[in-house]
Amino acid sequence: MTTPQHPSFPPRRPGRGPHAEEGDGRAVGHVPVDAHGTRNGRHEADHGHGAASGHGAGDSHGVGGGHGAGGGHGHSHGHGPAAPVSRHLRKVIAAILIPFAAAVVVGLAVLWPGGAPPHERTGVGFDRQTQQATVTKVVELSCQSVNASGGTPTGDTSTVEGSSAVQQAEGECKRATVRVDTGDDKGRTFDEIVQPDQSRQLHEGQKVVVAYEPSAPKDLQYSVTDINRRLPLALLAGIFALAVVVVGRLRGLMALVSLAISFLLLNFFILPAILQGSNPLVVAVIGSSAIMLIALYLCHGLSARTSVAVLGTLISLLLIGVLGSLFIGWAALTGNTDDNTGLIHGLYPSIDMSGLLLAGVIIGSLGVLDDVTVTQTSAVWELHEANPTMGWRGLYRAGIRIGRDHIASVVNTLVLAYAGAALPLLLLFSIAQSGVGTVANSELVAEEIVRTLVGSIGLVASVPVTTALAALVVSADRPAQGQGTAASAGAGASARGGRGRRRKR
Repeated sequence: MTTPQHPSFPPRRPGRGPHAEEGDGRAVGHVPVDAHGTRNGRHEADHGHGAASGHGAGDSHGVGGGHGAGGGHGHSHGHGPAAPVSRHLRKVIAAILIPFAAAVVVGLAVLWPGGAPPHERTGVGFDRQTQQATVTKVVELSCQSVNASGGTPTGDTSTVEGSSAVQQAEGECKRATVRVDTGDDKGRTFDEIVQPDQSRQLHEGQKVVVAYEPSAPKDLQYSVTDINRRLPLALLAGIFALAVVVVGRLRGLMALVSLAISFLLLNFFILPAILQGSNPLVVAVIGSSAIMLIALYLCHGLSARTSVAVLGTLISLLLIGVLGSLFIGWAALTGNTDDNTGLIHGLYPSIDMSGLLLAGVIIGSLGVLDDVTVTQTSAVWELHEANPTMGWRGLYRAGIRIGRDHIASVVNTLVLAYAGAALPLLLLFSIAQSGVGTVANSELVAEEIVRTLVGSIGLVASVPVTTALAALVVSADRPAQGQGTAASAGAGASARGGRGRRRKR
């Protein structure tokens, strides 16, 4: 049951001021509004908000105030797309971003590699010829009958090596028969001995990946190197894509398209260009910029709001590049810390490994940066939509309060992501009872520390930078001639909600 609220003094008849526009969706005078935001039994504003105009806008509780009618402006809390900015402001933004986009296109054209350079296979690590295969038969047998030594070891079984030797001599091994399913030797079979202490055990019917070494003796040319995980990975990717589309709908579909384009740029531009000898930092900056432009505009639309997020992301990436270059050089990080980077350096000595490390920092930070800048820009835009009279300082202060929560969660996310990736390495240091200083000083851990801290600094800086840019843009907007701020807000609310009534002149 609703109780009408009566004005405390008789309402005055409104005059026709410059703000009394047709179709602005404002109620004139002090009309009784009930507690549920209805006027005379009918909803008059978006989302059930009572819009009674007086000195200020009707709030979310549906209470209309009145210090005289016709002089204030009404506001509807619509949550549709942001209203487009003026032509003047669009020109300013275009004058900044169009030359940048043109420079990115030129950079892509100049540095486009046309494929990775060929090289002779080394047969080491990932640089091997591989084929798909299937385990057709598994037979258990004594390890002593298949091991070359034949004798029982008498060493110290308390060590890892001694315990492994005893298991290989006295345990039960497996002989797996493997059939090659692809390549020139399709249908060929070979035997693989599986020791009891091996982490990867084989069973009948299992799909595996085998390495081929043509220079080896015929019975040793093939060996099992890994399990074929294509089916579970493809299924997981399908579930992910389905979840994104079901929840995100068109936005989710566009996000998947931009993700596919990002992978294409990574595989066909960034990686081959680095292998061709181009500067890894330049390639990373151009490739990341292209990914940023495509992903943001494709997912969020071609608008001033997206353009502000692009500018905030670009400034933050430049900061990350400068800080990364400075501290990677100062800490003398080579980027050559494991077997994979050592193999890359051996195959392509001209590649700048420290530059490759810096490129990885920039590309790794890009995804989280997009999230921060888009969120901050959207927050400022919505704050402006809620209160168009708020100046840029007020918008910045309100937006930065939202950003502080974002900073806390994002920094924690980055640190935990890198810690999770390096967990086996951290366990080794823990087993060795190494001190924190010793662990942090090792190049393997120092790389991750620099990567984490430089990326986090860029993320933290992106919040005030993007918030300030968004606040300046929306507060400096110039509405079309003859269209006041109040009329713009009222017309936008009427267009979104479709319930604003046109007043007769």
